[in-house]
Amino acid sequence: MNFNNILQEIEKADPEVYEKLSGRRHILKSFGSKVALAALPLALGSMFKKAYGKTTDSVISSLQFALELEYFEYNFYHTANNTGSNTTNTLIPAADRAGFLLVENEEKAHINFLRTTIDTLGAVPFTPNYYTGDPITGNPYSPASYDFTAHSTFGTFSDYGSFLDLAIAFEDTGIRAYQGQIPNLLANDNDILTQVLQLSSVEARHASFARLVRRFYNTATFQIGTKPWITTNFPPAVPLQPNYMGEDNTVQRGVDITSLTGYTGTISNSAATEAFDEPMDKATVTSLLAQFKL
Repeated sequence: MNFNNILQEIEKADPEVYEKLSGRRHILKSFGSKVALAALPLALGSMFKKAYGKTTDSVISSLQFALELEYFEYNFYHTANNTGSNTTNTLIPAADRAGFLLVENEEKAHINFLRTTIDTLGAVPFTPNYYTGDPITGNPYSPASYDFTAHSTFGTFSDYGSFLDLAIAFEDTGIRAYQGQIPNLLANDNDILTQVLQLSSVEARHASFARLVRRFYNTATFQIGTKPWITTNFPPAVPLQPNYMGEDNTVQRGVDITSLTGYTGTISNSAATEAFDEPMDKATVTSLLAQFKL
């Protein structure tokens, strides 16, 4: 990255940029030697936010909501990965542990990124109820904040199949939640939009992984043909049906996908529903996850 070139391009786009930054030109010119490359986006974002004030309350709200979801998922996986004392009685079988440890670590990375970004934008990052750590740098594990059994409704950490069902539902719901926040970002901040879409794509990989693991575990209770993505509004378990309402939609931007011709003929209803993640609004997501929070 040639930092001077970046500054020159910014100046071309807005010759008055340095006046808006109140004489910070000499600071910007020395950024390349004083700030680590990985920190440049956040450092610049903070400075230009002061100059232009582009970050709106809706953007902050969307990032806070994403952080809330990431706390939820991290605590779910961290608890599962630490259930049991050795490889003979852990909840997660040895063959699957590496995958779910990776998921846990990625959820933690998402938390750290979102906390830092929200702090840089001048807001206090979300923390769960009963969280006692530092909202920016503290350990995100907060067992007092959640009851992932939903008051003993689910055998979440005593039955591997139940854990997988919830993992699928939480990830699928999280993806829909991210999709529901995209309109708040489209007209405000392309850089943040890009980052949020990248987070969403990682969550989609988490969902696919959990679905593939569940597909081949105890197939008597889960259809072997279930795919790594949602088909119609089929839930991993009946009690989780509300998380999938609306996923059987086949109309996108006014076009009925089943009326289109695909590679082997008219696109089927199942294929039409599989091609899109349906957005879910914050209120609905919050209500679905409320039973798992304290």
